[in-house]
Amino acid sequence: MSTHVEGRAAEPFTHPALFYRDADEYLAGTVPFVRSGLAAGEPVAVAVPGYNLAPLRAGLGADADRVLLMDMTTAGRNPGRIIPGVLRAFADSHPGGPVRIIGEPIWPDRSDHEYPACVQHEALINLAFAGRDVTILCPYDTRNLTPVVLADAEATHPVLIDSAGQRTSPAYDPEAVITAYNQPLPAPADAAELTVDAANLAQARELARTRARHAGLSEDQVVDVELVVTELVTNSIDHGGGSGRLRIWTADAQLVCQVDDQGTLTDPLAGRHPVPPDQHRNRGLLLVNHMSDLVRLHTGSGSTAIRVHFGF
Repeated sequence: MSTHVEGRAAEPFTHPALFYRDADEYLAGTVPFVRSGLAAGEPVAVAVPGYNLAPLRAGLGADADRVLLMDMTTAGRNPGRIIPGVLRAFADSHPGGPVRIIGEPIWPDRSDHEYPACVQHEALINLAFAGRDVTILCPYDTRNLTPVVLADAEATHPVLIDSAGQRTSPAYDPEAVITAYNQPLPAPADAAELTVDAANLAQARELARTRARHAGLSEDQVVDVELVVTELVTNSIDHGGGSGRLRIWTADAQLVCQVDDQGTLTDPLAGRHPVPPDQHRNRGLLLVNHMSDLVRLHTGSGSTAIRVHFGF
């Protein structure tokens, strides 16, 4: 299985999907990719689920010490965190030349709630890295992922690699994927609700603290929930028509908070742009992505809903 990627002269960014059926095909597709990067003097990072990280480390042998290895189930638990916190964090730290990354954000145990955010992430990678000399190889487990997931992978990756070789994806259309998964979020059956404006921001924070403690979250998580809710409702007050509707409920061992307002997000990468430490503005959605276990979003003309999850 060859993972040599052609066509870099036309577009320096390369985003192939690696379709593998078993451990042997996984290693045949990933180990040479890493080693060829190392041989060329390129920085290499690997962010894959832990159960794939261990055999890959073993397959690399001593070369593993020259690679940044991350467990994606931790680093990328929230898909909205992967571009700024994993991919851009590594690529931006090596600005002088080509960079290689293996990123596996979709694995069989991802929930139905998580998957839309995962596939949107895969589509947005193409916008986030356009024009950059970076290669991001994304493995897909063809035996255990559904046909829908594999079809979406063909739409979000311009190049496909499997045991038969490499080919251009005729289905590649990341913008169509972004649009298809920008769907209204289903309403909760039972939620505490509060309309928030500049006059009762403190009441929103108190509701967040109370509901988080009632759900059994740790005190550190309570602080995170309060901060995330504050960022979301403040963003609605500043950019969403002066107020927002906050709803909080529990479902599937998670505390869920959602804020709806009358604004429209026009930047598809909102919340995924890294922000320098000394920049104090435009950090809200980035912070929300970093502190939440999952972020779902729907935006349209005069309407935006952002839903965040915290596991307990």
